[in-house]
Amino acid sequence: MVGLALPGATAANDGTLTISALGDSLIQGYGLPQDEGFVPVLENWLRARGHDVNVINAGVSGDTTAGGRARIDWTLADNPDALIVTLGGNDLLRGLDPAESRANLAAILEAASAAGVPVLISGMPAPGNYGPEFKRDFEGMYPELAEEYGALLYPDFLGPVSEKALSGMSLADLMQDDRIHPNAEGVRQIVEAIGPTVEALLELVDPAGGSG
Repeated sequence: MVGLALPGATAANDGTLTISALGDSLIQGYGLPQDEGFVPVLENWLRARGHDVNVINAGVSGDTTAGGRARIDWTLADNPDALIVTLGGNDLLRGLDPAESRANLAAILEAASAAGVPVLISGMPAPGNYGPEFKRDFEGMYPELAEEYGALLYPDFLGPVSEKALSGMSLADLMQDDRIHPNAEGVRQIVEAIGPTVEALLELVDPAGGSG
């Protein structure tokens, strides 16, 4: 289900900037108390660093890039000043053709571009079990689309988790029991890692009145 928008989360005239986070369960906060999901933790991190910002939870558990594409107009109707896009994990779980995922993400970025909303797109690594061509095409679509549409790129949303996994260490302290979704500590580390890139996204917003 869609997380509840935080108070005052639509574009405001009081200087507060609004970020909509479009994504799947990683954004929605699956398995976590409402205040421990990615969106509230990111918002608190940004506010602690002096940013007057609200973050809208536009995450839907189980969503694919096609689902995000179907919801982008609705998401942009909230007139956000900036957009974070974190989609593709469920495409991976279903083994969907990367060409389809790429087309869906391109449509999302096209819609945001048309609305004048700057975007941060976060990628994720593909497992090798689908073959090297799938891995190449899936992982490659994020930087290629970011360059094509002038979006900011954060290469791996689960970066801290991925780095620990590559080192062969246990992920028990960062992941829920399903080994798919981060726990509260995992979310905290993810926010610490992606936070500076979100700050760079805020710098792209028109200071004269936002992009909404």
